[in-house]
Amino acid sequence: MADKVLIYSRFPKSMMARFAERFDLLDTGGKPAPELFSADELGGVRAMLTAGGTPLEAEAMDLFPQLGAIVCYGTGYDGIDLKAAAARNIAVGHSPGANAASVADIAMTLMLATTRRILVADQYVRSGDWAASKPSPMMRSQAGMPGRRIGIYGMGEIGRKIAARCAAFESEVGYFSRSKYDLPYNYFPSLEALADWCSVLMIAVRAGPETQHVVDAGILKRLGVDGYVVNISRGSVIDEKALVAALSDKVIAGAGLDVYDKEPHAPDALTALPNVVLAPHIGGHTLESHVAMQNCVLANLTAFFEGKSLPYEVKTP
Repeated sequence: MADKVLIYSRFPKSMMARFAERFDLLDTGGKPAPELFSADELGGVRAMLTAGGTPLEAEAMDLFPQLGAIVCYGTGYDGIDLKAAAARNIAVGHSPGANAASVADIAMTLMLATTRRILVADQYVRSGDWAASKPSPMMRSQAGMPGRRIGIYGMGEIGRKIAARCAAFESEVGYFSRSKYDLPYNYFPSLEALADWCSVLMIAVRAGPETQHVVDAGILKRLGVDGYVVNISRGSVIDEKALVAALSDKVIAGAGLDVYDKEPHAPDALTALPNVVLAPHIGGHTLESHVAMQNCVLANLTAFFEGKSLPYEVKTP
């Protein structure tokens, strides 16, 4: 009999196909598990698969008295109450670095689309304004990449790949992270100092309580009127109201966002602005990334059911 795995978050069926070949999946479709499965079924659940950003706290864990492993599809695990999991001897696994290249690519895409105003340029052509030689202040020349100062907040796998891509564009790269690394980039002692220095702030830090709304009105003001912010981390890292105000009042020049405070809803105040490029959290959504993340999930689940330690286990502080 195949081992049972509860699918706690909502995932496309196609993304679960490889797991269905190996395990007996109890798919909630993102709905509360007790609404779909009996107490006896839930009582026998030993492992679950979830999206890292889906809230999973102590109360929810207690619905599964035999739960021994929570495996996140992707690198993030900010929705998991790690202390509650540790107190219940529940191992938490993820897919570290599996989608780093893909996320770094979308970060660069958002930065280029925002700083070069690609959406505005696209509309300028489609509307016929270009053919009519109609002047537009939004089409004035913008600063290019050579010599541009790119500040990266968070220098993990994704941050390093962003840095390498920016360097290839002949930009200056600086970063702020909890640790200083032996890297050929400028290190800054604080986020404030980084924001003062750069013209584009790339947010690649891991989300958590300590980074909740850390990019606030003060940080955005430090970027200045020619500054941009790009977020491929989690929406919680930016104070979204402060961001809307900064964009509306031209405190900063623009933003590129792949993540939002309350997904899948981007606030109307953001979608109405012409100086923002928006993507629907597709940073890790490439064929290669999904294969890599699924490999990590399969490795974690297989090891758990074989009584072994998770090879990609989240280590609690």
